[in-house]
Amino acid sequence: MKKIGVIGLGYVGLPLAVEFGKSRPTIGFDIDSERVGELKTGLDRSLEVSPEQLAESGQLILSSDPDDLRDVDIYIVSVPTPVDQYKKPDLNPLILSSRTISKYLSEGDIVIYESTVFPGCTEEVCVPVLEESGLKYNRDFFCGYSPERINPGDKVHTLTNIKKVTSGSTPEIAQEVDDLYAQIIKAGTFKASSIKVAEAAKVIENSQRDINIAFVNELSLLFDRLDIDTLEVLEAAGTKWNFLPFKPGLVGGHCIGIDPYYLTYKAEEVGYHPQIILAGRRLNDNMGKHVAEQVVKGLIQGERPVKNAKVALLGITFKENCPDIRNSRVIDIYRELTDFGCDVQVIDPWADAASVKREFDIELRDFDEGDLGDFEAIVAAVAHDQFKRIDGVGLAKTGRFVYDVKGIFEKSELIKRM
Repeated sequence: MKKIGVIGLGYVGLPLAVEFGKSRPTIGFDIDSERVGELKTGLDRSLEVSPEQLAESGQLILSSDPDDLRDVDIYIVSVPTPVDQYKKPDLNPLILSSRTISKYLSEGDIVIYESTVFPGCTEEVCVPVLEESGLKYNRDFFCGYSPERINPGDKVHTLTNIKKVTSGSTPEIAQEVDDLYAQIIKAGTFKASSIKVAEAAKVIENSQRDINIAFVNELSLLFDRLDIDTLEVLEAAGTKWNFLPFKPGLVGGHCIGIDPYYLTYKAEEVGYHPQIILAGRRLNDNMGKHVAEQVVKGLIQGERPVKNAKVALLGITFKENCPDIRNSRVIDIYRELTDFGCDVQVIDPWADAASVKREFDIELRDFDEGDLGDFEAIVAAVAHDQFKRIDGVGLAKTGRFVYDVKGIFEKSELIKRM
């Protein structure tokens, strides 16, 4: 039985390593030795895998020593693929992982990439790095691409319950890759005709969501000027069977706010300037500023001073009931309100305080739903279950301005909704 090596033990790689480790020899590798050490004790700070699940993976070895990859036959790369400050793909994690693999690559080995990339990246960027091993692509070693579809914090749509797209660099390898994943994916697999097709399929999944959310965000901007409740409009329109149920909000995280830039990067490389994709990105990236301006307007209309106004910002993670703060656009609200002179305090029972301090230089305030009375404004930015228990209407009745980004509070004329 071939030995698996999973490179990158984040929210994608860890569940994969755990699942494969139940049935075959598997190395779970990550350069973060602290992360590996915690996982060995059963602690997964991403909350994607429980201590019990880690314990059930009897053939999984966790390591931060690259030499443990020496005897691997099938490498699966699941490292982050972010963008830089100029919104260009940052492929350094992918390149460094490929270079590490190249040191141990042997004849007959397969390298499968799961990280989100632009169409062509595997063969144009990663393969040349792998060939630094001295081996020849599609003669001595082979590649596959099977895009991750993990939804962080989702305990229903987990790894084995989501259909998996697979592909390979030759028809024979494509079948082997498909058979490999079919052993752990209960929902089944879909074998794409090529690596490029699989890469493109992944990158458009989240680009499509980004564009749809941008559309309803634009509607919220329009309906605000028309003094119409956007969520009421969407509820009414949603009675039609084929109306897509998207809601306005902040678009961040590791996928939806990032992936479209990989597609536009490749588009511009081949001489095509995308219109709709970039327009959606611009609109979504400005929603945090819009929310902050609405809060300031609400304070002024309530005859409360903006400077030094105490504002409670409920949530800093990029989505509800999830500790992940990567690319959270809530920070845009925080920075904008701070620029206006507000005293903004962030409350998030899901976020790791040390990570928030390190990433944003923000000290989290402890969550107590009965301790919000000293704020002039409350912004519900993330729909954590704990926040849904707050009496938003009651707070609004006391004269506080309540802005409900996610529509988690009971509808009231006293509460402003996006």
